[in-house]
Parts: sequence; C-alpha cells; structure tokens
Amino acid sequence: MVGPGGALAAAPRHHHHRLLLLMLCFLAGGARASPATDALRHAFPRAAAGGLCQQLLLPQGYPCTEHTVQTDDGFLLSVQHIPHGKNRVADNAGPPVFLQHGLFQGGDTWFINSNEQSLGYILADNGFDVWIGNVRGTRWSKGHSTLSVHDKLFWDWSWQDLAEYDLLAMLSYVYTVAQSKILYVGHSQGTIMGLAAFTNPEIVKMISSAALLCPISYLDHVSASFVLRAVAMHLDQMLITMGIHQLNFRSEMGVQILDSLCDAERLDCDNMLSSITGQNCCFNSSRIDYYLEYEPHPSSTKNLRHLFQMIRKGTFAKYDYGWVGNLARYGQLHPPPIHLSSIPESLPLWMGYGGLDALADVTDVEHTIKQLRSTPELLYIGDYGHIDFIMSVSAKDDVYVDLMRFLRDQQGVHSSY
Repeated sequence: MVGPGGALAAAPRHHHHRLLLLMLCFLAGGARASPATDALRHAFPRAAAGGLCQQLLLPQGYPCTEHTVQTDDGFLLSVQHIPHGKNRVADNAGPPVFLQHGLFQGGDTWFINSNEQSLGYILADNGFDVWIGNVRGTRWSKGHSTLSVHDKLFWDWSWQDLAEYDLLAMLSYVYTVAQSKILYVGHSQGTIMGLAAFTNPEIVKMISSAALLCPISYLDHVSASFVLRAVAMHLDQMLITMGIHQLNFRSEMGVQILDSLCDAERLDCDNMLSSITGQNCCFNSSRIDYYLEYEPHPSSTKNLRHLFQMIRKGTFAKYDYGWVGNLARYGQLHPPPIHLSSIPESLPLWMGYGGLDALADVTDVEHTIKQLRSTPELLYIGDYGHIDFIMSVSAKDDVYVDLMRFLRDQQGVHSSY
C-alpha cells in the first residue's frame, strides 16, 4: 500500500484503469472552447530562435547578452545579462540583480510591458546590473547535455529541483562573473525556489538580500477556482497515468485540458486569468494577444503534482514519492519539510503581496512570515492580485519604487529614483 500522494507505479492496476477512463471521459465530455482557450489556439508563439535578447531587448535599444549555464544534472539554461539601461554608455557600478520568473512563465515576463512599466527595464534604467533566469523546460531553456525534450526523463523534476539545481547553477554563474553578492527578486514560483534555496548555506552566501513578489511556501488557502477544480479532479494523477510528463498549454492536448476543466456548469473560464490567479486590478487585458506570443511556457506534470501535494496537505515539503519512494530517496516515510527557520536571520527580506491574490493567499503569506527568524519588510496592496505585481500598468509607482528603495538600502546606495 502506497502512502498519501504515493507513487502511481505502485498503485493497483484497476486504479490506473479507473483514472484512465475518467481522463478519457473528461477529455471527451462536451467541452466548449472558452474565449481564453480560443485566444491560445490562435496565438502565434514566437520562435525561441535568437533568444530573449534578440527578440525583446536589443530592438528596444537595451544592451543584452545571452549566456548558457549547465546545471549539475545536465540541463542547459539560458541566462540574459543587461549591464545598463538604454541611455548609459558605460557599464554600471550598480549591484547585480537576479530576476526569477514564476510558473508557466519565462524571463520575458519582466519585459513584456512597456519600457516604463516593466521591472526588468526599470531596474536597468535605474543603475542596476540586471540578470535574468530561465528555468529548465521554458522555451528559452530547452537544452540538456544528453536528453531531448521528447524524453520522459527531461521532465522528471519539480520546483524542488529548480531550487536545488537551476538556482544554484545560475546564481553561481552570476556570482562568479559579477564578483559580487546578488540581489534576488522572484515572483510566485520564483519565490518558492528562493525560499527553499535560501535554506542552503551554499546558495545564501551568494545573496545580499531578496525581494519576493507574491511569496509562496504554504498553499493550503489557495482559492483560485480553476486550481481547486484541477486539484479535486486529481488532474496531476490523470496526466501522469496517461504518460503526459510535459505540461504545455500551447499544445492541442494542453488546450483540450483547459477546455475540459472550463465546463460552464462548474467553472466559468471566460476570464481564464482570474480563474487561475484570482482577480487582478490593473492588468492591461488589451495586450493579451501580445503576451500570448511569449507565454505560457511549458512546465512539468511532476511540478504541478508537487504543488498539488502542498495544496492538499498544507505542507511546505519536498516531493512526496509515497512511503516506498520516500524511504529510498529520503530514508524516511514522509518527505522532509523545508524549514523556513533555516534561512539566516541576517538575510534581509522584502515581500510584496496583494489582497486579491488567490494563489499567494494572505493567510498563507502570514504563515510564511511567522516561520521566518527575521521579520521581512512588507508591502501589502489590498486591491492587487497575483499578476498585478509584474504586469500592472501602475506597478512602477505602487510596487517598484519601494522594491528599489529596499534593494538600494541593502547596498547603502542612495535612492535617486
């Protein structure tokens, strides 16, 4: 008998059949295309050829170089460097800032609003040395030393691996090149990765401070209707049972899954974004066709499963392989918890969070804060949702002024912004 959240490999055969049948009914079940999935179907994703610099930054007049970083488990990650803003000739003496995107996003997320509204451009124009991370599986980071994206093993990872391998490799590279401690900025999944990574002394020694937008560690108060339905239906187990290891909402199967979850009787996805993230006050929906040229990026089904385990159990812990798998991997029946109290008290933290966020729920953010040994600086915006912190048309004034003040304070740099 496998424990809670246990490995499907050890599940009884009839359980597999029942799940498969459920999945087939689910996909065949009279799903209607919603406006959101129609938009996905008709979006023309930009090819990853040429990389992020060539597509977004160089045409805007920003200096940008592409770098490839290899993780200890063989993934080849794309990292971009923007050494200074549009109007500067010389490289800044400013400190390196590393920006880490969230789930189903890539490094482009920091640049797809206007120059005046996007955090990546704003930091570069305000004297910071900007570095952009792209985790494995995103359209910018599809390489591996031996595996191809068509291999099941290429997708055998969750955010735990992104924290342990991807962040370690990318931050080590920036630390070596910049020869300076790094200011870390993460959004959503980028904050789970950060919080988990900061419990590792090898990583935290490279960080001078961290700013976390929509911080996530505990997820048991998630209220997003789309996510709750997917969790209740065990979508993660269905996909793994069907042998779907890459979760790509641009593929025909991915769009079909969205359509099937968006059954008008139980879940109205006319506003797909708010059904996934909660309401957003200040997101410019007229730009959605442009955003869809870049996002969503793929992730792994295992990653979704790890997040769903956390929602179901209310824990901030490593991936649950079931009792047998946990014994083999961790030497214990249950996955080890990640102790936020292991983050050094000396690491300055800043957190921005919103009252409308249905993923980084206020109750869960408060739970995270209580577990920390130090008290972070907090910016709470009652009418902000999950996407507003990176996409709001007014985030520059609402969020980034305070975020940059915090980053500068840690460097002892006078804020001229």
